[in-house]
Amino acid sequence: SRLRSCLHDIESRAQHVCDDVDFAAVANAAHHAVESAEEFVRKVWECVHFSHLPAWMQDNEFLHRWHRPPLPSFSACFKSIFRVHTETGNIWTHLLGCLAFIGVATYFLTRPSIEVDMQEKLVFAAFFAGAILCLGMSFAFHTVSCHSEFVGKLFSKLDYCGIAFLIMGSFVPWVYYGFYCEFLPKVIYLTVTLVLGLCAITVSLWDKFGEPAYRPLRAGLFIGFGLSGVIPALHYLCTEGWVKAATETAMGSLVLMGALYISGALLYAWRVPERFFPGKCDVWFHSHQLFHVLVIAAAFVHYRGISEMAVYRLTNGVCSV
Repeated sequence: SRLRSCLHDIESRAQHVCDDVDFAAVANAAHHAVESAEEFVRKVWECVHFSHLPAWMQDNEFLHRWHRPPLPSFSACFKSIFRVHTETGNIWTHLLGCLAFIGVATYFLTRPSIEVDMQEKLVFAAFFAGAILCLGMSFAFHTVSCHSEFVGKLFSKLDYCGIAFLIMGSFVPWVYYGFYCEFLPKVIYLTVTLVLGLCAITVSLWDKFGEPAYRPLRAGLFIGFGLSGVIPALHYLCTEGWVKAATETAMGSLVLMGALYISGALLYAWRVPERFFPGKCDVWFHSHQLFHVLVIAAAFVHYRGISEMAVYRLTNGVCSV
């Protein structure tokens, strides 16, 4: 009887304790404590060594230090663009390049029709859209790549799709002005470009495509896509000759653009120069950064080339019936 009374007393007191404790408040306080701790980490994060990165962030072992840690907050990721780390150059090169092309596109596309008619605006708009999408998606990827594995993979795919958009957009004005008076070759080459671009985008959406082991495949895919432009160029050379190619199609600009793109892709694939100077190019002048600079240079070279083609065609390009 005493034991039963004692147990009843203990049960009664335990019930009173449970009634007094607000478990929801405790859980809420714990949640806020965790959030505060995470916010503190986001504000005071420091760059880490490559070996301290999670596996999904380990992309280039030749860059030893100055890596961002995982920052599971978009706000923290975008604030990190003002910090110095391995992605600083990658972010700012394509951010500034994207803004530059937005400015050029806005100026060009808002010209009065008496200066530039709608058809020419649409042709150039394809190139501007490709350049802006490529540089903008690249900027976004390098900014949020440290957010989480899911976000990193998603924006990596968008980054590669952006490269395909740039190549497609670059082909449109060259083929249009290069075969200005030849309807069938123009349609065939633009159709082939569209099909190849869609194939490149499809491959870019493959999950494994963004993994470090597939870096040579990525470079090879986009180099191959870009080199498909050699076919219409050779077609023009064979039918019109070197003189017309130099004066009417800005062939020199086309060759220079191709050389810049291929050089950048090879540096990226071979990870030069950091391969030969591991730990010395962690922040500045590593391969991906040089690749970005060469992409911007190539895009502006191409813009100059297609502008020269447009001026020539619109000045002298009356097609014979």
